[in-house]
Amino acid sequence: MYDSVRSLLELVQEAVSPWHTVQAVRKRLSKADFQPLKLGEKWQLESGKSYYLEAFGSTVLAFNIGCNGYTEANNLRIAASHTDFPGLRIKPHASVIKDGYGVLNIESYGGLILASWQDRPLSIAGKITLKGQDAFHPQVRLVDFAKPLLTIPELAIHMNRKVNEGVPLKKQKEMLPLMAVLGKDGDKNFFDHWLAKELGCEPEEILAYELNLYPYEAGCQLGLAGELVSAPRLDNITSVEACLQGIVASSDEAQELSGIRLAAFFDNEEIGSRTKQGAGSGILLEVLERIYLALGYDREAMWQAVSGGFMLSVDVAHALHPNYGEKYDPYTRPVLNGGVTLKQAASQSYAGDAQAVAIIKALCQQEGIPCQMFVNHADQPGGSTLGSIASALVPMRTMDVGVAMLSMHSARETMGAADQQALNELISKFYTV
Repeated sequence: MYDSVRSLLELVQEAVSPWHTVQAVRKRLSKADFQPLKLGEKWQLESGKSYYLEAFGSTVLAFNIGCNGYTEANNLRIAASHTDFPGLRIKPHASVIKDGYGVLNIESYGGLILASWQDRPLSIAGKITLKGQDAFHPQVRLVDFAKPLLTIPELAIHMNRKVNEGVPLKKQKEMLPLMAVLGKDGDKNFFDHWLAKELGCEPEEILAYELNLYPYEAGCQLGLAGELVSAPRLDNITSVEACLQGIVASSDEAQELSGIRLAAFFDNEEIGSRTKQGAGSGILLEVLERIYLALGYDREAMWQAVSGGFMLSVDVAHALHPNYGEKYDPYTRPVLNGGVTLKQAASQSYAGDAQAVAIIKALCQQEGIPCQMFVNHADQPGGSTLGSIASALVPMRTMDVGVAMLSMHSARETMGAADQQALNELISKFYTV
């Protein structure tokens, strides 16, 4: 149990932006002898081998090829997760001086719990583009400043007597992070100048950036027996970790397997998935088509494989909260350390049908993996994830599963330590059984 948590927390610490998530995944895939491919090149694929490719820096797809046939039913298995997480992004022209304080102009990314970001040490990570050899080839640098740089201070209770009654926060006013004390005549472009100094370049060389804030404090185990995990970005690095462990395990057994096993790590789930690198793009279908064509099959053979394939949409679920039990379905209530959570919704906001539920339940029972169910309270509509979107573009039977947690979309979330091991085991068995 604790080895799986240790591995998860190491990945969480590295995955401080979607680009860093992909970098961490790529590093682990390379160590497991996955060979890199590029979308802009012709592919030469071999049975028994494993491969990965990036799309726009924040999405990665990895797959391995079994040695005996690729089109039969049940020979295509996909597990998909996402590399992004709710948070705060820095706007262009970020420097703002207010009464001598240097604050940053920000915007929200996804549906974050704003109050949870206040009074925490925050750092900065993401992607910066600099002038390159020509206009169409800018330099791209990933940065993680990996030190506490900012905070979003809360107003004292003496000046906000109703703060404990739930006071709304305006992102453009109350959520601007404090970065420096500059004085009234301070540098009006302090952020750009600081950024250039850190990069060792001139400010005018910086053309653009995609930078997010992240909680600097590391994740940890807690509870009387270490049975809980508290960390940022558990949504959805828990699923990235499980899909990564699973695809590597299936790669080790590729010589004995048939068919295609693929892990997709998409960006932009938190903002709807409908981007060039999201689950709502054509990237998954394009990669599948190119795999089958490179193996000597045609589109007809690919669609035959898709029709008999199975996809797991791997994202977090809501665990029963001890202080808000009325918010949950009164009869189906997943708990921390209760095992993998299978998510169902009549609205299909979670992908799945009776056959999909039966398959995953039977697999869990067969392999001794604990599992539980989640459904929304009938008067409390829940969220959604990438499964229904991806399976609408690549129509195959799909099931939404994940780790149950508390404080979803907070700057720091809580899960059961045993549940990561259960999810890792499910994804590995899904690929290899």
